[in-house]
Amino acid sequence: MFNPNSISANAKSFFSEIGDMTLFAGRFFREVFKPPFEFKELIRQCYNMGNRSLLLVGVTGFILGLVFTLQSRPTLIQFGAQSWMPDMVSISIVREIGPVIIALICAGRIGSGIGAELGSMRVTEQIDAMEVSGTNPFKYLVVTRIAATTLMLPLLVIMGDAVSLLGSAIIENMKGDVSYMLYFNKVFSALSFSDIIPATIKTYFFGFAIGLVGCYKGYNCSNGTVGVGDASNSAVVYTSMLLFIIDFIAVFVTDIFFDV
Repeated sequence: MFNPNSISANAKSFFSEIGDMTLFAGRFFREVFKPPFEFKELIRQCYNMGNRSLLLVGVTGFILGLVFTLQSRPTLIQFGAQSWMPDMVSISIVREIGPVIIALICAGRIGSGIGAELGSMRVTEQIDAMEVSGTNPFKYLVVTRIAATTLMLPLLVIMGDAVSLLGSAIIENMKGDVSYMLYFNKVFSALSFSDIIPATIKTYFFGFAIGLVGCYKGYNCSNGTVGVGDASNSAVVYTSMLLFIIDFIAVFVTDIFFDV
């Protein structure tokens, strides 16, 4: 049954949370340039989020390249355009498919992990204990994690794109008898700076969004252990939605300034 009051309350809650998250992001930018700087914690978080995600990103990227090539090849053969396979796959993966898919994978692994970790610390009053002891928990817990995701996601995307292209080259070598040297020569001749630079820049925003939403949900967690699960789950949902919004804005801006 249609309930205007319920819709109004949900909309008010949604926009209120958007406002709180914006203030949370503003606090991050104020704190990130103020000493003391937690370099050790930043390096530790980079290791946790980057190195421990390599296998997942590598496997995902490799399967992405295999499947995308296998699905596209029959259509190109039908139109006699199988020679365009390296061009199409490289541009599609580098511009759009690679960054978005890998960012979604990292949102599920990293974003939910941050939300659950900080949520557990909040409900067990560890964050309150840090405040009492004179430590700045926001700088130690939040700033380092957001900075780490912002720095690590572009590297993960670059590695995932490379592995995807390798998977595509393997299929072309097996199915079309195309040498690896010829395949990658065509890949690098097809790609230009207008493909690589915008796709790399937007991955920094993807990483920032993953860290921001995960930290916001975990840092403001409530309702005990149930709230920890809600924080972890909602971090993934909100981040996934935000990634698509950022991607749309990035593609729109790229289309204007790079004329691609």
